[in-house]
Amino acid sequence: MNSFSIRIRTAVVACLGFFLTSCGEKPEEAREGKIQITATVGMIADIVREVAGERAEVTGLIGEGVDPHLYKPTSSDIKSFQSADIIFYNGLMLEGKMSDVLVRLARNGKPVYAVTDEILGQEGYIITDEEEHYDPHVWMDVSGWMRAVKVVADALSEFDPEGAETYQANSTQYLAELEKLEAYAQKVIGSIPEDKRVLVTAHDAFGYMARAYGLEVKGIQGLSTESEAGVKDIEDLVTFLVERGIPAVFVESSVSDKNIRALVEGAKAKGHAVVIGGELFSDAMGATGTYEGTYLGMIDHNVTTIARALGGEAPEKGLNEKLSHD
Repeated sequence: MNSFSIRIRTAVVACLGFFLTSCGEKPEEAREGKIQITATVGMIADIVREVAGERAEVTGLIGEGVDPHLYKPTSSDIKSFQSADIIFYNGLMLEGKMSDVLVRLARNGKPVYAVTDEILGQEGYIITDEEEHYDPHVWMDVSGWMRAVKVVADALSEFDPEGAETYQANSTQYLAELEKLEAYAQKVIGSIPEDKRVLVTAHDAFGYMARAYGLEVKGIQGLSTESEAGVKDIEDLVTFLVERGIPAVFVESSVSDKNIRALVEGAKAKGHAVVIGGELFSDAMGATGTYEGTYLGMIDHNVTTIARALGGEAPEKGLNEKLSHD
């Protein structure tokens, strides 16, 4: 990002922060109807909808195919933050400068919750890079993301005590679904031959998945897509793919496929055939209204795609097909 873009982004965020701190507090008159909730990314919006049920309307700001690392707040975001009764975000700097705005809102009385707060307090869980930057992609580990569900249920119960029983019941039911997803992920990733359990993607968004399910992960870019991949990074990965005989690499729905295609061509030039094993959802889910547009569907798609491309065994239709046969 050049210096002019940085200055413009900083100015936009500063103006957004001023606007929100001056008028972001909840109006004194009671709001009629459903609770209005705003969530920054789709993975959070989805679990909030599952927990809140019919008691709330949930607005997700950053939709399918959009990279949150590079996202700039818009005027509609201002309106959504202003009108929300309660806000949920990831934390761990996934939302970049938007995090500063959210912290400022919280200081001015708006109920704002980072769903990773409980996870952050778990010693040794959060992954960091060499420069001690947090890895925000916690949702890639189902067991870790289940803790975010608890944060949402507890926050909503505190905000709306009359609905506490509903929120806790909904979260219990949803967590049972996620436990099945966790077991499925362990099984299908575990079916990949040990020497082929290598996940090569456009950026380093799968560290938690790798740790949870026994994969080795290689991302061309770092934790944030703002980092740049150099020619040497590509060359080193090509050499790695050839030496290890890795059969597939993966593109991401919210990141350019240019670097991944360069890996394929580089390996081909050295006499090793590597295919693109499929498109994975990393920083954004699938299209709204589709199975992949839910957190459960996103992870199901990812682990099924990875397993099948790397020589493992997984049903063609993933977890849904497995459950229908059980």
